[in-house]
Amino acid sequence: MRRTTFAAACAAGLTFLVATQPTTAQQLVEGQVVKIDDAAGKITLKHGPIKKLEMDEGMTMVFKAQDPAMLKSVKVGDKVKFDADRVNGQITLTRIDKVK
Repeated sequence: MRRTTFAAACAAGLTFLVATQPTTAQQLVEGQVVKIDDAAGKITLKHGPIKKLEMDEGMTMVFKAQDPAMLKSVKVGDKVKFDADRVNGQITLTRIDKVK
């Protein structure tokens, strides 16, 4: 009886942990490339809300690229999915993927 109860509790707990973990797709924000400044390592994106950065509305803004090489994978007008975070107090683009 105890084994069954413990196993059921473990399974329920694992299910809860898995269900509450955000997936990468849920974290990515949809946007569109407006401008790329290769020399400065910056990109301007028109994007939707970025909840983790407490941006509840979409806007157009400039992001510094964590790795300027990632800017080579996109061009102006491309639809993208991206992630950004605060790095040393500055909102920084940490990932960008072109939407096919």
